[in-house]
Order: sequence, then structure tokens, then C-alpha cells
Amino acid sequence: MTNSDKMGRRSFLKKAALGGSAAGVAGLAAPAVLAQSPMVLKMQTAWPSSNIWQEMAQDYVTRVEAMAGGRLKIDLLPAGAVVGAFQVLDAVNDGLLDIGHDVPVYWYGKNKAASLFGTGPVFGGSATTMMNWFYEGGGKALYDELTQDIMGLDVDGYMAFPMPAQPFGWFKDPVSKVSDLDGFKYRTVGLAADLMNKLGMSVAQLPGGEIVPAMERGVIDAFEFNNPSSDRDFGAQDVAKNYILSSYHQASESFEFLFNGLTLEDMEPDLKAILIHGVEAVSTANVAKAARRYSADLAYLRDEAGVDVQRTSEEILAAQLDAWDALIPELEQDPFMKKCLDSQREWVDQVVYYELMNSPDYQLAYEHYFPGKLNL
Repeated sequence: MTNSDKMGRRSFLKKAALGGSAAGVAGLAAPAVLAQSPMVLKMQTAWPSSNIWQEMAQDYVTRVEAMAGGRLKIDLLPAGAVVGAFQVLDAVNDGLLDIGHDVPVYWYGKNKAASLFGTGPVFGGSATTMMNWFYEGGGKALYDELTQDIMGLDVDGYMAFPMPAQPFGWFKDPVSKVSDLDGFKYRTVGLAADLMNKLGMSVAQLPGGEIVPAMERGVIDAFEFNNPSSDRDFGAQDVAKNYILSSYHQASESFEFLFNGLTLEDMEPDLKAILIHGVEAVSTANVAKAARRYSADLAYLRDEAGVDVQRTSEEILAAQLDAWDALIPELEQDPFMKKCLDSQREWVDQVVYYELMNSPDYQLAYEHYFPGKLNL
């Protein structure tokens, strides 16, 4: 829906409500006409058409259209169809798009606090912990304060699919010491860029589709994107053979579904509810899909593509935490960021104590039934 379409529809509804008897009689026919055609919404992602996350967006569309019973249709487009991957937020705010699918860190350049809703400090909680914070720990109210009050945007966003912790990345040679990283030209995004700078790296923030070409041209020496499936689809295994998993640079990220505020305001209540709660449905579905796909693609990379799968060394992990410790006081000079970080620490302190105390040692059980497979 364009802004003019939305304003026209809003004007029609107001006139129908305020008009005299003749207008009221004329208006009786309009709903029947409108009901014959679905409302069409335009949605774009920040992902190439072949990426697993474009599948996630399609999963959302499929669920919403099914629940809407023919009253809604979503025109789903990949990155670049209307705007670039890093411009999805602007396009939703401006009404070029009704719905966007991206990650908050992709608009980090507008406000660094965006990164706290996906790629912020890891206080001990997982991505699931932090998505729970968004919905149950006050995160949604802070997100709305940032986007609507501080940035003045007409958008409404909801988090979905807590991502497994992102790999440290792809390297041409193994790295195990902090000194090995000095001078590396490395791709990441958001606050992770500030973090890696403190570890001696030079960081380039690139959209996913530009990563492998940059590696081929020598613009970067190493990179991370997100997961084995996306990395395989990009052809990461063709430009590097050392794949290092486990890292604190982006260990608690989720996706966001962005809605234009006017679009939601003009929706019938049940259709608005379907759009919003459809986010929860696709989140659950993609947790399951990722478990299957990511693990299978990691096995392919290891067993068929000749990739050496490793874990980040304890030395580098400890250095990442030290780098976060150095970065956090800088972030907290901003009052809003301090408010977010205080809220996150309080949430993690509360819920992760229970999670860790209650969780059995799954590694012990795995090694009991599949001895010799892990090399930690």
C-alpha cells in the first residue's frame, strides 16, 4: 500500500462514518466490493532470494495469508527489489514498504542503540534469553522508545527467531591467539565492529551479498555472516577453509519484522492481530527449520567441502569479554543505552541463574551416546 492509498482509504472510512443517510446507503455496497479483493501489502527483506532467511519471510507470508482466509495478500520481495539491505527500515517508515524483514543491526548507522536489540554485550544469556527479554523483560517498550520517540519513526517492530550464536567466522589460516588477529581486515556489523576493533582488527560492515566477492578481491581477510546454511549458500567454503564456531561478538541476536505504522492503523483488528502474531508463529517454525538445516549444512561443509570446523579458543573468547568490558562504559555514556543495558543485566541475572542451575550437562550426555565426536 502506498501512502496515498492509505490516506485515501482512511478518508473513505471517515466519510462513511460521518456522512448523512444518503452517504450511509451508498456506503453499504462498498464493503461487499472491498471484500471481494484481498488487501495487498508490499514486503521486502534484507536477504538475497536464495537465502534461508528469505524462506523465513516466505514462511511468514504463507502463515499470514492462510490465517487471513483470503483477505490479505503479501507481495514478498528480496533485498534490492525496492531498496538495499541496509535501507529496509527507512522504506517501511516512508511507506515504500508495508512490512520489512531484517535485523536491527542493519540500521545501526542511524543509532548505535539498535545494536542492543541483537548484537550487544553478552552477559551470559543466549539469543533465546534476549528475545524473552524483548517480550517479557521490558525490551519491547525500550525498542518502541528508541524507534518511535527518540528516532521519530512511524514503525512498529517485533522480534522473531532467536538465532544460534554466530560463528567467529571464516579464515584462510587457523587463528588461536589474540595476536593472530592483529591487522586482520574483517567483516561484521553493529557493535561487533567496535568489539573487533578493540581486538586489533580493521572492520568492514558489508551486506551479506557483498562478502564473498570482497574476500575474493582481498578487500577483507576474514568474515562472519551468521550460520552454516547461509554461509554455504554464499560459497564461503570456496574462499576459506577454516570455519571457527562459537563467539561472543553476536551471540544473542534475533530478527525483526517491521510494520509501517499507518498500515497497522488502517487494518481491521483481526487482520492486524494476524500480522503481529504471525511473527510468533514463524519464529517457532524457523527454530525447528534452523535446527535441521544448520546442522545438516555444517556436516556438509565438514565432510564434503573440505572445511576444517573448529571452535574459538578460550584465549580469544576471554579477550572478547574483556573487549566488551572496555566498550560498555563508552556505550553507557548515552543515557538511553545505559537504561537498556541495565534492563538487560537485570533480566539475565534473574533468568540465567535459573537456566544454568536447572540445566543438566548436555555435553556429558552427548559424549556418553556419541563418544569421540566432539573435539572441544
